[in-house]
Amino acid sequence: MRAVLLVSTLVALGAAPGFAQGAAAPKVPARQPGEAEFRSLYKEMVETDTSLTTGSCTAAADKLAVRFRAAGFGDAEITQFSVPEYPKEGGIVVHLNGTDKKVQPMLLLGHLDVVAAKPEDWTRSPFQLIEENGYFYGRGTLDDKAQASVWADLLIRLKAAGKPQRRSIKLALTCGEETTYAFNGADWLAKNRPDLIKADFALNEGGGGRYDDKGKPQGLAVQVGEKTVQNFWVEAVNPGGHSSVPRPDNAITDLARAIVAVNTHEFPVQFTDTTRAYFAGMAKVMPDPVGPSIVRLLANPAEAEANRIVSMDPFNHSVLRTTCVATLVEAGHAENALAQRARTNVNCRMFPGTDPNVLKADLAAVIANPKISISLKLPIRPVAKPTPLNPAIIGPMQSLAARHFPGVPMLAMMSTGATDAIYIAPIGIPVYGAPGMFSDPDGNGVHGLNERIRVDSVMKGRDYLSDLVLALANP
Repeated sequence: MRAVLLVSTLVALGAAPGFAQGAAAPKVPARQPGEAEFRSLYKEMVETDTSLTTGSCTAAADKLAVRFRAAGFGDAEITQFSVPEYPKEGGIVVHLNGTDKKVQPMLLLGHLDVVAAKPEDWTRSPFQLIEENGYFYGRGTLDDKAQASVWADLLIRLKAAGKPQRRSIKLALTCGEETTYAFNGADWLAKNRPDLIKADFALNEGGGGRYDDKGKPQGLAVQVGEKTVQNFWVEAVNPGGHSSVPRPDNAITDLARAIVAVNTHEFPVQFTDTTRAYFAGMAKVMPDPVGPSIVRLLANPAEAEANRIVSMDPFNHSVLRTTCVATLVEAGHAENALAQRARTNVNCRMFPGTDPNVLKADLAAVIANPKISISLKLPIRPVAKPTPLNPAIIGPMQSLAARHFPGVPMLAMMSTGATDAIYIAPIGIPVYGAPGMFSDPDGNGVHGLNERIRVDSVMKGRDYLSDLVLALANP
């Protein structure tokens, strides 16, 4: 999942509390070496189909292992993993040892899998990297093979050059991030091999930047925290009967009322440190009545009118609370019969700290019909916890952003979606969605047709992300 920056007005981190300003940096950053080798790796990754339906993450991990070994990594530094039940959904962990054992390692996290793509629907082949009109086209060019390739390329260059950093760097490229019901490599590592990925913090997808419709950078964002996805079955059952003799109790009617109740329910406003800092900054630049309403809402999250005004923006609405919405409906068994069963999938994006069983009880209260059953659908993910706004991480992000993208404001945001951070954070690793690569306002076809990313975005993002890793690896 690649978070899309939805706000049109961005707030510089310096305007929000809790952030250390980075030291002054040179105006012109140096370009990273080895662009041809990076392009080769990136091309190989995009052209390796890693979708659940027709591809193999294990094949991509095998190709990466060849490159790592050629750079000088030994067997003790490379771990490829999979499970017998899912042989094509393997991943790879690589360790680049540092010089100072007193400094905890850092983790670079990414996912190899991509959303399925039907070639007949695409203008170009989805599993061929095509450079055209200033864009790279292909499935995964943005989500997530650009950043994953940057991580792998950097470790290969550092190892081949014989330049160990002070902090050890761990890389985990896994499968299963894009599919709820698939084997998830990040989850498996956290539960079965936490030693492989143990780190002081992790850099992940989820951050980024946004261009305007003319290709000018509008702003950058670091993802600090995210919601937890939890699906529920909401179901009504009934004896049914002949449709020529309707009865007052009806499974479809009961379900329809439940759907309306869920879809129109407003959960209470909540704040994390990240969202509080975000809205505090937004309050300073938003016009009346939004800016003053944000101030009132920060002071009193229960103020209804301030909530109404601020929540008119769909992104603000989702960031402020848990949201639940019906996404799939199944009902009935014949045209001429009363439905014996009707159910809907309710997709909830839970605010950090929300217990899914508590939310289940909340949904029962909202629906207020004892005939309706509610059950949690597997998988049940860990409860998301707020990520700390650590100046030791955010500071270098900010100072390097000023160097690489002068004049472009940067903010911290909580994603309304979800990444593999949800599995890594519970074992004590704060995860930050790193900024660096920019998206277009239309979302660049991520998860859809003709996925693409500007060539300039990839190359400048590579420069920034490489410098960021080096800065954090040498505190």
